[in-house]
Amino acid sequence: MTHPFLEVPGNPVPDNAEGGFLVARDGRKLRYGLFGATARPLKGTVVVLAGRNECIEKYFETARDLAARGFMVGTFDWRGQGGSDRLVRDRRRGHVRTFFDYAGDLDHFFREVVLPDCRGPYYILAHSMGSLVALLATPALVNRVRRMVLVAPFLGFFGVKLTPRSIRRIATALCWTGLGRRYAAWGGRTGPLPFATNRLTTDPARYQRNTLICETHPELGLGGPTIRWIKAACQAIDTVTDPDFMARVQVPVLFIAAGADEVVPTRATAEYARRLRGGSMVTIDGARHEILQEADIYREQFWAAFDAFVPGSDPAAF
Repeated sequence: MTHPFLEVPGNPVPDNAEGGFLVARDGRKLRYGLFGATARPLKGTVVVLAGRNECIEKYFETARDLAARGFMVGTFDWRGQGGSDRLVRDRRRGHVRTFFDYAGDLDHFFREVVLPDCRGPYYILAHSMGSLVALLATPALVNRVRRMVLVAPFLGFFGVKLTPRSIRRIATALCWTGLGRRYAAWGGRTGPLPFATNRLTTDPARYQRNTLICETHPELGLGGPTIRWIKAACQAIDTVTDPDFMARVQVPVLFIAAGADEVVPTRATAEYARRLRGGSMVTIDGARHEILQEADIYREQFWAAFDAFVPGSDPAAF
């Protein structure tokens, strides 16, 4: 088997790995990966959707955890980040035209890779921005995906008094003036923050591992998002929070929120889960935003919730 993945010490490529590049409908190359189950019985396939400025390598540990549960894992790097094609000349800029492009890439990944090459039933495990894209794509996934586990979904901006709709209006006006490809925040920051000031995880070893990925392979990383990316994100949040859209979400969803999240507002997740038919929520007290990269005490709670909600291919569970 061949794969296009990159290793660093302490983060080996999982067993039974293969991958390559998928050509999206507009010609963009998307890097994808498949990781075979290492335990029996076989339970189906989990499609892992990463957050903004994340890459396949960051989820090697998650892939091994799922494989040890009997799941095959399929994942890919979103357009504009990781090992996929960038969308603007400056590779550091986190840019996208619309989040519907992300949703379209997810649909294409299902059609071209998951459905023909991966064993069903199918589930989604998504983080942050990936959770927002999963919600946006749900109407097209209803006959494909049995259940979704959405971790720390990006449904708002932590500590920002303006609503996503207000931010969208401002970003739209700036795009009209030709500034859509300018950085909206953080600029071209080239490396992670020191562990002591990070808002992502309380686990120093996993934070160091992820930092080493970025330092060893800087081509996988991004700086800040562009104004157009912010506009697109707010448009997606407006879309998925519309009551008519929510009524079309028919896939059972478990939201897992981080009790100490300082990136996305946990309150927005709780409100969304309450309003969504077929939605439920678990909060992991003390965990920061990146629950899958957190300390074992928090990850164990995550996996207990995941195992209870995604029992595998046993027909009696549905």
